[in-house]
Amino acid sequence: MSYTVAIVGRPNVGKSTFFNRLLEERKAIVDDVSGVTRDRQYGVTEWNGRSFNVIDTGGFVHGSEDVFEIEICKQVKTAIDEADVIIFMTDAATGITDLDDSLANILRRATKPVLVAVNKVDNNNRYLEATEFYILGFEQVFFISSMSGSGTGELLDAVTALMPAEAEIAVEKTDLPKIAIIGQPNVGKSSLLNALTGQERTIVSDIAGTTRDTIHTHYNLFQKEFMLIDTAGIRKKNKEKDDLEFYSVIRAIKAMDEADTCLLVLDAEKGITAQDINIFSLAARKGKGIVLLVNKWDLIEDKATNTARDYEHELKKRIAPFNDIPIIFISAKEKTRIFKAIEIALEVCENKKQRIATSKLNEVMLKAIEAYHAPVVRGNSIKIKYVMQLPTHVPSFAFFANFPDDIKTPYKNYLENQLRSHFNFKGVPVRIFFRKK
Repeated sequence: MSYTVAIVGRPNVGKSTFFNRLLEERKAIVDDVSGVTRDRQYGVTEWNGRSFNVIDTGGFVHGSEDVFEIEICKQVKTAIDEADVIIFMTDAATGITDLDDSLANILRRATKPVLVAVNKVDNNNRYLEATEFYILGFEQVFFISSMSGSGTGELLDAVTALMPAEAEIAVEKTDLPKIAIIGQPNVGKSSLLNALTGQERTIVSDIAGTTRDTIHTHYNLFQKEFMLIDTAGIRKKNKEKDDLEFYSVIRAIKAMDEADTCLLVLDAEKGITAQDINIFSLAARKGKGIVLLVNKWDLIEDKATNTARDYEHELKKRIAPFNDIPIIFISAKEKTRIFKAIEIALEVCENKKQRIATSKLNEVMLKAIEAYHAPVVRGNSIKIKYVMQLPTHVPSFAFFANFPDDIKTPYKNYLENQLRSHFNFKGVPVRIFFRKK
């Protein structure tokens, strides 16, 4: 049985700072500007030997007409429904506001235990001012400072005291495949995540840059289990207009590092752009498995028999020479072929783990080398006598030759093509090294 704690409150009271302190890492973006956190953020923490889930939420603004604040209110209410205990975060520096009262009214109707955390209590004057929060009518009120950690121990003691004896979160499976959804802003990454999970896990709008944090989801449906990571859109550098977007892009790139396979989402109407190729190249350089998803395929009009084939041919031309990539035409909105995309992504994860016996490798590759020898360089006849796979996370192969420095890129590409034609490395970068025999 798992146990979940939700942190809720109005904007800019320190929810994400407290969330980061619990997780002992900067998972949620923190800034003095209100409204930075938009989606529910999940993490796991431990206190007094007990593990539990923690949900960080966006700042609650009741009655707003702003598109994001309306969606954030829905996300906060979802978090309240999901949680076993609610930490109601307030701010001693500003005192009780109308927004605090509005949220308190909602929480009083909830059937979950509510712990009031009065944040920014970092001196004696603030401690006296913070006593006004007892007027909200909740039994347990704690005075804390998210920045320094003061008072957080007592708050967490109260959380663990409410946990039933059998409530212990399952140990996270570190061996689960990790699949990251990457791409430019507004290509449908969050819509894809929501379609796959069957719930509004992230906010979706037509405004580019809606998702700012990376969102981790444990997927366990239809006999498939893996970690799904939604990321912020990666723009061109000259369009990064503020620090928040910069941190979002950095976090998206870190999520790419964490993943085994990346689902690179393209907009079918725009085709593959220079920035898409940059993102593709970055994932390939990092040695990640890659699946190209052409989203919004339902919006392409006048599709003929060969439209998809011609589109795929053009994509492979643009990403050459690494064009052994699965390409799937999907519609996240219509849920067309999205589960096929996951099946292919899991296959690519397996392809990446593939280990080829040295005897089999030499049997196949030495025949290919015999059929087409490396060109003679400066009168030197190049001979490759032995091949072995290296013990790395990315499929890597060492070819032992008498003149390794004289082997040029075209022959290296030939060897890679031979490896791909005889062994299944679809969607996976292959690295080739030449060493002195």
